[in-house]
Amino acid sequence: MNSTVKVTGLTVRHRRRTALDSVDLDFGPGVHGLLGPNGAGKTSLIRVLSTAAAPDSGRIELLGAEVGAASDHRSRADVRRRLGYLPQEFGYYPGFTVREFVAYVAWLKEMDGTLAGAAVERAVERVGLADRIDSRMKTLSGGMLRRVGIAQAIVNEPELLLLDEPTAGLDPEQRVEFRALMRDLGEHATVILSTHLVEDVVTACEGVTLIEAGRVAYRGTTRELAALGADGDADALGGSPIERGYTAALRTHRATAGVR
Repeated sequence: MNSTVKVTGLTVRHRRRTALDSVDLDFGPGVHGLLGPNGAGKTSLIRVLSTAAAPDSGRIELLGAEVGAASDHRSRADVRRRLGYLPQEFGYYPGFTVREFVAYVAWLKEMDGTLAGAAVERAVERVGLADRIDSRMKTLSGGMLRRVGIAQAIVNEPELLLLDEPTAGLDPEQRVEFRALMRDLGEHATVILSTHLVEDVVTACEGVTLIEAGRVAYRGTTRELAALGADGDADALGGSPIERGYTAALRTHRATAGVR
């Protein structure tokens, strides 16, 4: 696989707690799901990959450039221009219109001014907010704000797109549209989608990585993960095959944690 993202020995600590423990991972083009229980380390991984946070140790290579603690500012700045990032909660100016906010992010990414206006309109249209492009941010619902967050993440047609719980607040129809957008983007970019919603992964993603207590618990395709739960005891584990596979993978990892 031609890797867009490669991390080796990645360790992140928050005070006395280890959020990521010597993680080795790589991702290539396509849509990849990042699953795990709350507090597993998913957000810590996404923040480090976005260059919003620095690891305590380990090597990080994004889009062919090393962006760890030893890298220079120029390398990180170049990578930031080529990626898109939606955190769990993003800051914005309430008085800005949708157009102004997404244009501001385009400016931060140093997009060509002659192309930015059309790029902003296209990004907003792709998230279904063309009719609200000149509305103030403070007038939008929670679901609309989330869609603006997705728009700002894709305005620069990123080669690497990092999304942390992107469907929070979206209604069922909007989630279906979001999944279709992710599949479209994944044809030309590397998309990493962090979520606790298994159904988002099974319908939008090709591969899945399961993080548990700061370690990689499982890697495979969504079909392979579903196969783990296909023959399970539905009454005991409940849910769909993919949900049973998720539970089975977690239980297997927990049973063997610490065994080399």
